[in-house]
Amino acid sequence: MVTPMQEDGDVDYDGAARLATYLVDEQRNDGLIISGTTGESPTTSDEEKDRLLRAVLDAVGDRAVVVAGVGTNDTRHSIRLAQSAERAGAHGLLLVTPYYNKPPQEGLLRHFTAIADATELPAMLYDIPQRTGTPIASETLVRLAENPRIVANKDAKDDLGASSWVMERTDMAFYCGSDILNLPLLSVGASGFVSVVGHIVGSDLHDMLDAYQEGDVAHALAIHRRLTPVYTGIFRTQGVITTKAVLNMFGLPGGPVRTPLADASPELQALLREDLAAAGVKGPIGLAPHQEVPGSVVGVERLTEGSA
Repeated sequence: MVTPMQEDGDVDYDGAARLATYLVDEQRNDGLIISGTTGESPTTSDEEKDRLLRAVLDAVGDRAVVVAGVGTNDTRHSIRLAQSAERAGAHGLLLVTPYYNKPPQEGLLRHFTAIADATELPAMLYDIPQRTGTPIASETLVRLAENPRIVANKDAKDDLGASSWVMERTDMAFYCGSDILNLPLLSVGASGFVSVVGHIVGSDLHDMLDAYQEGDVAHALAIHRRLTPVYTGIFRTQGVITTKAVLNMFGLPGGPVRTPLADASPELQALLREDLAAAGVKGPIGLAPHQEVPGSVVGVERLTEGSA
């Protein structure tokens, strides 16, 4: 989930509660990840993360799984964030691969294990080497899956063969972290999606997941193809930029992004309107995107399996 901001750049906590309610009750997301990259976690403070998590838990914690992003490139800092999230009442943790310092695989194993062992919460790894600079090797994922609290992986490695290999050898639930591969990853055993476009077409993604799991692959494929313009449009640039632009178009809480990100230009906004129109996407009350403009979890039930 994006972190809504006020025009002065402060976190809009009331807006976050309203957006969370919309994403769960209207867009049918089974859960929300708070303070992931799409939530601008690199530029929010620990105090902001805690207050944001509590606002979302108060809004939807009784009917959706709320997962706190607590991964950093500092193991001790991540442990403190994880313990804070547990005290706030989070249902699970998201642990991104440490970025920039490029640890070896043994370092990744120790890092993730230390965080997982610091709370009683189930944990989802987040493997996105194009951002972090370091992949979680398949063999390392198999070893991490032996930890009873490491139960899932947000897979943005974009390697269906590697993902399939790990799923064959573990009970780890895989969630697609690259929206264009949502349907393909289901075909090799994924459980659902951690989606950016779920802000906009979450209900459609839920329909696609349901259709696939019921054996109606043709219907699932038809939904996938209809949503392709949204998949490609939202990732014309960094996903939070485009997602907030669309939320603002629809009159939903979004607001500006924090630097070093930059808000969508008028030209990008125009392209996004074309993308939405190509996919037949309407606003939350059945209206097309406004012409003036001031990166969700689907199928998350399995995240709680195996929690201590």
